[in-house]
Amino acid sequence: MEFRLIQPLIDTALSEDLTYGDATASGILGPDIRCSLNLVQRRDGVVAGLPVAQMVFEALDPEVEFKMLVQDGDYVNAGTQLASIRGRAVKMVMAERTALNFMMRLGGIASMTHQLVAEARKVNDRVRITDTRKTTPGLRALEKYAVRLGGGHNHRFCLADMAMLKDNHLALLGKARISLKDAVERIRQHNHHGIKIEIEVDRLDQIDEVIASGADAILLDNMTPEQLRQAVQHIQGKLVVEASGGVTLEMVRPIAETGVDLISVGSLTHSPRSMDIGLDYF
Repeated sequence: MEFRLIQPLIDTALSEDLTYGDATASGILGPDIRCSLNLVQRRDGVVAGLPVAQMVFEALDPEVEFKMLVQDGDYVNAGTQLASIRGRAVKMVMAERTALNFMMRLGGIASMTHQLVAEARKVNDRVRITDTRKTTPGLRALEKYAVRLGGGHNHRFCLADMAMLKDNHLALLGKARISLKDAVERIRQHNHHGIKIEIEVDRLDQIDEVIASGADAILLDNMTPEQLRQAVQHIQGKLVVEASGGVTLEMVRPIAETGVDLISVGSLTHSPRSMDIGLDYF
């Protein structure tokens, strides 16, 4: 992760709080008052976003002392101190909410990913849990970074990373009377750097056409574990097999048992439970 690329996000986030200043801190705290605080995780889970938090504090107080006591990607128990911070009090209280917002969001994503990976690996030690493009606008790089910290893998970052023929594309192909095989050939001709091509299906009777098309991977959307198992057996390793749709902590294990290669989970980035993190001043 190139954290220097995240600076515009931090600047935007800080401006949400500070465009018109801080009516509280500026009124009661002098510029020379210094204080210390501990950054503490209140719930078991994966640490994510410490470098971002440091950048937030440094944006307002370049001389802040920010000491990390754990590393991003560490799994810690509730009550673990993540960092000790010392700086100008007026700047510390201005920065704290923005720093926590980043860490709580990223920690929630990393921890949810960790849970899903651990559950899936109980029955399938080669399956990969991946994210999707269902990310918070502007935060994709950070959210996909958090998925990796939790042991997951990134799917497409942007539309150029892989060609994916999804249901809407297939409907348009039908209107244009373009066969799936022709569509795959056109994509390969248009993209000369050898990107992978994946095709989405939601019925078992669509699989043979995907195999014949020359695609690299198949996305099995909203299928039951039994349907997934039948699909994997039918495909026999001719395609990379991805399962998607309705993946929860309760369902990830039976899905992994079917032998699929990838399980993509949109909820990793569109609806994680934020990590509980607090700041203790002293």
